[in-house]
Amino acid sequence: MTQFLVALLVFLLLHSVPSVPTIRARLIAVLGRRAYLILYSVVSLASLAWVFHAALQIDYIELWSPAPWHAWVPLILTPIAFFLLLAGLLSPNPISVSMRKGSQPGTIVAITRHPVLWGFVLWAASHIVANGDLRALLLFGALTVFGVFGIVMAERRSSKRKDASLDSLKQNTSIVPFLAVAQGRARLGVDRAMVLALVLTVLLTTWLLIGCHVVLFGADPLAMIHT
Repeated sequence: MTQFLVALLVFLLLHSVPSVPTIRARLIAVLGRRAYLILYSVVSLASLAWVFHAALQIDYIELWSPAPWHAWVPLILTPIAFFLLLAGLLSPNPISVSMRKGSQPGTIVAITRHPVLWGFVLWAASHIVANGDLRALLLFGALTVFGVFGIVMAERRSSKRKDASLDSLKQNTSIVPFLAVAQGRARLGVDRAMVLALVLTVLLTTWLLIGCHVVLFGADPLAMIHT
């Protein structure tokens, strides 16, 4: 449990760097934006892998008995989460998390102005349902809260910036996915980043389902729907 808590703390601290403009600007000035993004991505993935490794060392304590429909929750929501996360990372977004710089947001923001964070939340929360044990609740519960907290902090930071373009973006988008579309404030569209994200989502999902998920995490999502 101690290793898990330390790993989780390191993960959270690392992901607080982008929210501190002075630290982020200094790192970009020293490393360059491209090198910063590559290094930050590698370190983030390594810290997340450590969190998973530490969580798997915690004793299994069942909280509810698994049922076939539990496995369908991540099977349905995870590809959606991958798409939101990848499209968000590949699209400029002046309000939320992105790997591309630019003041003109990508088309994905019509769905939600926080696609990366919502992708993270959907992925983490869906895995709580499917696993049903204490370590999954601790791991994915913490990551779900982290994603929700990230949305709150991003909204708070953007509200402090005096920028008419950000105000316009907020008026024509929503935090809750598809709410702005339902209200007629946004129109769905497709751009290059979304097409690429869809292709990558199909490839990544297929790769995980044909055996990679078993190798990495010791569980077959497809087998679970028949248990």
